[in-house]
Amino acid sequence: MILELADIRIQPGQQAAFEEAIQRGLDTVIRSANGFQGAKVNRGIESPERYVLQILWATLEDHTVGFRQSPAFAEWRAIVGPFFAAPPQVEHFELVTKVS
Repeated sequence: MILELADIRIQPGQQAAFEEAIQRGLDTVIRSANGFQGAKVNRGIESPERYVLQILWATLEDHTVGFRQSPAFAEWRAIVGPFFAAPPQVEHFELVTKVS
C-alpha cells in the first residue's frame, strides 16, 4: 500500500467552499479510481488555509499512471484546483511500521 501525501495551501477565507469541493471530488472522482484504498483530509490549526490530503493507493502506479494520466485527473483538478494558492506538494510513502 502506498500513501500519497499532498500538502495543500488554499486562498484565505475559502475553507468552507474548499472543504465542500474536496469532499465532492473524493466522492465523485477519486473513490472510483483503480487502486483507491481510502482517504482523509486534515485542516491546519495554526494555518487554517493549509490542508493535508492523505490517499491510500494499492500501488504507486495506480496513482502516478492510472489516475494522474487519466481524464479523471483533469476532472479532479477542475473541482479542487480553483482554490489552490500554489500547486500542492505531493509525495509518496511506503509503510515501515504500524501500531494499533
